[in-house]
Amino acid sequence: MGRTTDAGTSFVTVVVEAKEPLSDSSLGWKLLRTALLEQKRGLLLGVMVGVFWAAGKVSVPQLTKMGIDRGIEGRESLWFWSGLVVGAGVIAGIFTSLRRWYAFRESRWIETRLREKIFDHLLHLHVGYHDGMQTGQIMSRASSDLQQLQAFVVMIPITLSNLVMVIAIVVLLISSQPVLALVALSPLPVVTILASRFSRDIHPVVLEVQQEQAQLATVVEESVAGVRVIKGFGAEKVQANKLLQEADDIWKVSLIAAKIRSRFLPALDLLPSLGLIAVLGIGGHRVINDQMSVGDLVKFNAYITMLIWPLRNLAMTVALGQRASVALMRVNEVLNTPSLITDPVVALELPSGSQTQPVGQLQFNDVIFGYGDNAPIIDDFNLSVAPGSAVALVGATGSGKSTIVRLLTRFHDVQRGSIKIDGVDIRSLSLNDLRTAVGIVFEETFLFHDSVFDNIAFAQPDASPQVVERAAKLAGAHDFILELPHGYATILGERGYSLSGGQRQRIAIARAIVSDPRILVLDDATSAVDPSKEHEIRQAMATVMKGRTTIVIAHRAGTIALADSVVLLDGGRVVALGTHEELLLNDERYQKVLAGWQESDGDSEVDN
Repeated sequence: MGRTTDAGTSFVTVVVEAKEPLSDSSLGWKLLRTALLEQKRGLLLGVMVGVFWAAGKVSVPQLTKMGIDRGIEGRESLWFWSGLVVGAGVIAGIFTSLRRWYAFRESRWIETRLREKIFDHLLHLHVGYHDGMQTGQIMSRASSDLQQLQAFVVMIPITLSNLVMVIAIVVLLISSQPVLALVALSPLPVVTILASRFSRDIHPVVLEVQQEQAQLATVVEESVAGVRVIKGFGAEKVQANKLLQEADDIWKVSLIAAKIRSRFLPALDLLPSLGLIAVLGIGGHRVINDQMSVGDLVKFNAYITMLIWPLRNLAMTVALGQRASVALMRVNEVLNTPSLITDPVVALELPSGSQTQPVGQLQFNDVIFGYGDNAPIIDDFNLSVAPGSAVALVGATGSGKSTIVRLLTRFHDVQRGSIKIDGVDIRSLSLNDLRTAVGIVFEETFLFHDSVFDNIAFAQPDASPQVVERAAKLAGAHDFILELPHGYATILGERGYSLSGGQRQRIAIARAIVSDPRILVLDDATSAVDPSKEHEIRQAMATVMKGRTTIVIAHRAGTIALADSVVLLDGGRVVALGTHEELLLNDERYQKVLAGWQESDGDSEVDN
């Protein structure tokens, strides 16, 4: 569209500084004014086009009046005045098209700009925010709330040009027939008062409607994402009842809003029509008494009729403005949330490796961390991993294994202590550099609705086919990929559910390989792999791990044995350290942990 986003700076400033409560309608209007000021150039252009439209519309009744008085009752050419009326109508039609084009252009632009801004902000917010925020609420703010703003902005050039037309009509009526004009326009003050009361009453109800719509979106999103769980437990009716409850809540609140509209909008429609009745009654007698011409009466009737829609449009725009202000407050909730995990002011860089100085050294020094105000999950954790070596983290559920991975990638920051990669505190690195240096294969595999190739090359979109194919071979995924309908070009279903769990996990391993991190984390990466096929994955993992610093979180002995050393965790602390064989022979706690896993999943390899 040939625009820049520099104008967005002022909106961000208002968003960050706005501290009023969410229920304060003045905050919504303040945000709305600020957002509109950023679009003032385009909106003013739309209003200027609307002024020409108003001129064309206003001139039609005046020309009609002159055509009647001079072309019908007088001796001038009726064709001449008819042609002028047609010309004025054509001008109004042309500028109607231009006015709507500018209106929609500006409204779609502000919607697009804010959607990009909220999406970018969401991606930069810390993981803890997403853990506690409902997906449906986020989706509602990034979609339906912004659509409310778009619907209001599109009305601004239209409404302002209507307002210009109203002012012009009022001036023309008063200048030609002052007494009749005052009678015809007497309902306008009442219309203004009603519009103000309507705006005040509808605001809290509109807020509640949009909040209920967000709750409904949450139920729908969870039902779609968890459809396998729902079907697995035969809980379709349970989820349907949840949806019914949310739909009923929207229905009830929407009815309240409808009652408010039904109370005000008919009056806003009726009052201008009273002026039309007055014109017909009083004006008709004035024509009979030769106090005004037939053309003047027709002109007055036409002008009063032209006032009805703009005045109703004004009330509708006020209602849309209330929805838009509420929507911006909800968007502001997200944009006003600072990320607790940010880049340092001056970021350091990781040292480059060499044959004499390999990279990948990892140190955890006196690390303490707990979620919120809860007791620490990681308590005085110390661990040093030499470059190129592999360490397996083993422990019972809740011992802190996955939390350590989250701290390593700065999904959360340590509360005390430090984590260093090659001697550099990870808090001194940019988040991009850190998360490029650390590649993770998560226990819960997430694949995108995209081709197999693009899923593997996710972190390196420009990776060559050779690099992607090599990664797939190392992960043991190449053979089954070739058996797919279109090979590497096969489009996977949502979350990759068209593949088996083991296939998804092997693609995830290949994805981590392509990113070529100096530290590789395998967070229970073989949990979804059939034990009969696990040896194939382990062989591939052994190849990938060779010469690369690796942290392995696993509960199968065969996978644990791939590591050079094993760290046993209990209560977020290191309670034992050694090789798999040493701990299996000499540490009773380690034996109990593995025995517990053997009972839970029947892994015969524990006895190996």
